[in-house]
Amino acid sequence: MEERSRQMPLDQPIAIYEVHLGSWMQVPEEGNRMLTYRELAPRLAEYLRHLKFTHVQFLPVMEHPFYGSWGYQVSGVFAPTSRYGTPQDFMYLIDHLHRHGIGVILDWVPSHFTKDGHGLACFDGAHLFEHMDPRQGHHPDWDTKIFNYGRNEVRSFLLSSAHCWLDVFHADGLRVDAVASMLFLDYSRQEGDWVPNRFGGKENLEAIDFLRSLNETVHKGHRGIMMIAEESTAWPMVSRPTYIGGLGFGMKWDKGWLNDMLEYMSEDPIYRKYHHGKLSFRIPWSVQLSRLT
Repeated sequence: MEERSRQMPLDQPIAIYEVHLGSWMQVPEEGNRMLTYRELAPRLAEYLRHLKFTHVQFLPVMEHPFYGSWGYQVSGVFAPTSRYGTPQDFMYLIDHLHRHGIGVILDWVPSHFTKDGHGLACFDGAHLFEHMDPRQGHHPDWDTKIFNYGRNEVRSFLLSSAHCWLDVFHADGLRVDAVASMLFLDYSRQEGDWVPNRFGGKENLEAIDFLRSLNETVHKGHRGIMMIAEESTAWPMVSRPTYIGGLGFGMKWDKGWLNDMLEYMSEDPIYRKYHHGKLSFRIPWSVQLSRLT
């Protein structure tokens, strides 16, 4: 942890291995039992060091009822899932990876949450964490609830969660999931199915303000961490400082480039020269947007 505080992540090579803890390795002799956090620690550390990865990124480890969601429909934003052990076991896993020189990034999901009755939905009998209006509080893609970022209590709740994973559990960074769905009020909605902001636009002003506050506070309190936005639109300055109008992230995890890259590699090598645009067009576009703004 002392070493991390002296590092600048953007000034050194980074190779990140993304992994879902429950399916990465299992025990066939025991009915494909999932490994525990403590069982995963030595196996994963050895594997990552052998392949020369600098960091591992865990798909959400926060508690979630529906395993098929891979952890993206969260019910407990402060709790590592009990499927693999206790919170102390999860701390052991991170500490073991740190001792082998491997940083740990966690997928963190402040964009939506499960609507299960034992979770946060209608927590006190009313719409405490989510909007009452389904045009604002229901996510059509995942059939989940959307946080009401305009409430100070909700913002504080989510900011505390982010700080908890970085402070208590010693994560080295957060990959914030589905940022695009937070930025736009009309995300995956038809005309008439969304509520414009106070200026009549489609930008979610409360969510934008929350993301900026998130990045300002975590960088202030945790030197050397990485904040990564999973964002695939043309929103400008995602990874620029907030004091010049950016969202404050250090990096952007571009899902669109990933799909373009896979399509390019699926082409027969002899024809790839006709498809170089799939690799090049996104980078100049993002640079152009940054310069224009």
